[in-house]
Amino acid sequence: MPRSDGAPHAYGDRVSRPLDPTALRRALVVDHGLWTVLDVVERTGSTNADLVAAARAGGPEGRVLVAEHQYAGRGRAGRTWSTPPYAGLAVSVLLRPGAGADTGADTDTDTGPGYRPSVPAGRWGWLPLLGGVALVDAVGEVAGLDARLKWPNDVLVDGDKCAGILAESTGEAVVLGIGVNVTQGAGDLPSPAPDAVPATSLALAGADHPDRQALLRALLGRLADWYTRWCAAAGDADGCGLRAAYLAGSATVGRAVRVLLPGGGELTGEAVTVDSDGRLVLRAPDGEPRTVAAGEVVHLRPA
Repeated sequence: MPRSDGAPHAYGDRVSRPLDPTALRRALVVDHGLWTVLDVVERTGSTNADLVAAARAGGPEGRVLVAEHQYAGRGRAGRTWSTPPYAGLAVSVLLRPGAGADTGADTDTDTGPGYRPSVPAGRWGWLPLLGGVALVDAVGEVAGLDARLKWPNDVLVDGDKCAGILAESTGEAVVLGIGVNVTQGAGDLPSPAPDAVPATSLALAGADHPDRQALLRALLGRLADWYTRWCAAAGDADGCGLRAAYLAGSATVGRAVRVLLPGGGELTGEAVTVDSDGRLVLRAPDGEPRTVAAGEVVHLRPA
């Protein structure tokens, strides 16, 4: 478990303070009705893998798992995401959008006060994009940085990647994992693979002494707000304002891009929008639209 005294912990040339799970529970589990359980562990391979197992065992919606050191986190295309001890945020949340819920809040629905409708599985693809919008809001609030969204699941600062998001579904549950580089120095970050966006951290991007505790609180608060709105609209990203917020923060729309497709092959064109299903819409060189549901996006020129 994290050090209970909250003393700063040295790692290389960087000094970071462990998270305070008691303060987090008091601030978030009580203030935000969505979060039911919050655990901070010292070390794990993957917070997503741990919560997927919990979801399969019937774990409740609203469980939050945070690792001070994650050494085998999973990213897109089989990549791993590792966070040095006390340097970043590795957090996963367990959601059950298909189950509906009695939230206890006053809502104007046909099924009575406090009812949250279930979200059709076809709209769950918006969850990683929702996580990105929440994180951009939190980074701006806590670190004062203008973070941007690279479709479908990266967050950029000054064109470099500071965070990644991964959603994994199992049955009626979705585990949403978010990894953020917070205080890492240049020596803590991996060399980029060919065509990959270089990595950065909030500290390297100019945030003055970024506070992981404050960032996590803000992120979970924004996630709860957006998720509640999205569920209340039965996953309608236009109806709850999520699509408009995503487009406003997009670093991809308006750029020439190359999309590496999951089954091999690629598409090139101008990214013109993200549609109501969360898919990227390209204008191909022949002028025809192309819709992409999944793929690795390479930005070819500045917007």
